[in-house]
Amino acid sequence: MNAISFSLILAGVILNAAGQLLLKAGTNAVGHFDFHLDNVLPIGLKLAFNPFILSGMVAYGVSLVVWIMALSRVPVSIAYPMLSIGYVINAFIAWHWFGEALSAQKLLGIGCIVLGVYVITRSA
Repeated sequence: MNAISFSLILAGVILNAAGQLLLKAGTNAVGHFDFHLDNVLPIGLKLAFNPFILSGMVAYGVSLVVWIMALSRVPVSIAYPMLSIGYVINAFIAWHWFGEALSAQKLLGIGCIVLGVYVITRSA
């Protein structure tokens, strides 16, 4: 895998992770909600115009374009497992920004993910 291909994959993963984190920040700003027929419109409008939600959707859109470019250069059997790095990024940023738990069990799982991605990319 050359530097451009790797950069595209990494950019796609980071944009995807950023999108997820921005959506979480947006839902935190809106607060807990349940969709009912009587609140679909008010909650939908709150979500639709929340800057974090909008930014997250843009990040997802850009990540889709970048990901398509990456897939045109790298076999999907190599590229797709690298999306798992997004779990690692999200876990640490969610711990830092949102105060989410980062237990020993999660860290072990993150280690397994990193090892698995390493093994898959080395097999190419």
